[in-house]
Amino acid sequence: MRASDGGDPGGESHDGAGRIALYHPLRERAATLGAALEAAGHAVRSMPSPANGLRPWLDGCFDLLLINPFLDWQDPFAFVRLMAAVAARRPVLAVSDRDSLEERMIALHGGADDVVTWADNLPEVLARAAGLLRRSRLAAGQLGAGELRIDLIDRRVERAGRPIRLPLREFDLLANLARVPDRPLSRAALLKAVWRLDFDPGTNRVEVHMSRLRARLDRGFAWPMLHTIKGVGYALRSHPGAGAPE
Repeated sequence: MRASDGGDPGGESHDGAGRIALYHPLRERAATLGAALEAAGHAVRSMPSPANGLRPWLDGCFDLLLINPFLDWQDPFAFVRLMAAVAARRPVLAVSDRDSLEERMIALHGGADDVVTWADNLPEVLARAAGLLRRSRLAAGQLGAGELRIDLIDRRVERAGRPIRLPLREFDLLANLARVPDRPLSRAALLKAVWRLDFDPGTNRVEVHMSRLRARLDRGFAWPMLHTIKGVGYALRSHPGAGAPE
């Protein structure tokens, strides 16, 4: 897959992935960034310079704007302010080609949510983009892990687009696991988070609700998301084989 030059990017495919509008004035670097973002599971659309008109930016449906405002723009402050305004509630990640404190300050004071010097440091660019996407979703009351989507406000759950109805306790258990996908949570941590208990009541309430949650979440799907990690606790897998061994 390559970064698209037109049309809206498609849906998300990996945990933490999203639809990214990418602008870098140097084609080669835009292609490198786009390829790395797509390899990480993001849907990427390479954008034209805003100097040529804002319509593609305003019409696009994006989760994150990733821009380089420094190479072909006379006033980088104005560029970042413009992008922040276009983004509305969507985060803006500014990418600088140089390790320049001045450029970082311009981006941050102009309204960017974060700035990174990329040079050959693509892993940091990817990590910062994923972090902004996660924080943005949490602020909007949404969680995601692979093909799972959770709306914390309306208390709705979908897996691969299929609605899953959950009772109160099972929803809360799933939401807590989805906040740390592919990492185990202990029984004690779940008792505290869901039942507000700082002690073990000596019952099997966690096991009972987990069994019911597993049946509702995994039945009819090709692979199980909810796993018991022996001697540790429970984990929500974002894709087959992810996370700690059982």
